[in-house]
Amino acid sequence: MKAMRVLEVARPGRVDYEEATRRQEALVEGRGAGGADVLVLLEHPPVYTLGRGADPRFLGLAAGGPVPVVRTSRGGQVTYHGPGQLVGYPIVDLRAHRQDVRWYVRELEQTLIDALGVFGIGAARRDGFPGVWVEEWRKIASIGVGIRRWVTWHGFALNVARDVSGFDAITPCGIDGVRMTSIAREGGPDDVDAVADVVLGVFTRRFGYDAVRPIEWQATAVEATA
Repeated sequence: MKAMRVLEVARPGRVDYEEATRRQEALVEGRGAGGADVLVLLEHPPVYTLGRGADPRFLGLAAGGPVPVVRTSRGGQVTYHGPGQLVGYPIVDLRAHRQDVRWYVRELEQTLIDALGVFGIGAARRDGFPGVWVEEWRKIASIGVGIRRWVTWHGFALNVARDVSGFDAITPCGIDGVRMTSIAREGGPDDVDAVADVVLGVFTRRFGYDAVRPIEWQATAVEATA
């Protein structure tokens, strides 16, 4: 008999970026030791992050400003996180799915495209530009992942609220001329929790889980590092 595939889900609310990174690292270790796949859905206080090889010049006016800047271990260039944005951190062992990073990124993109369709927003990929786009130059979601021994971490950021001014100081994703948009700006709801419900449902189906089990993220992180 085929084993049931269970996705554990944590929704801890608003969490400091560096604290979230520490907790993710604990979950990655736990998954590598035989734990379940986990999807963390949360928001961050305002922060700018740079990927592993990101060029600091894309920070623009954000460099030296009041909002924290963090160099992180994900792929990709410079981006902004803040309230009103749904951030998803899948801790997934690709050995149980498909050992193909390109496939994984495309599945994340398609998850968000399908979720946006639920809200009547037509979105798509753009060749050579990871993330999710509305029409040609309006970017609604960013993707930057990390892989450690085939276990994923970091993930996606989907703009929900109308206010996307946090991106104004930077060159988002290092792409000149990009315009950032959001679900609310495209006529959808300005409700991160409602969007998270839809994204969770689509993610569960696309990655083939049989059941979802809510968890307390703090407890999981403590157990994983014990």
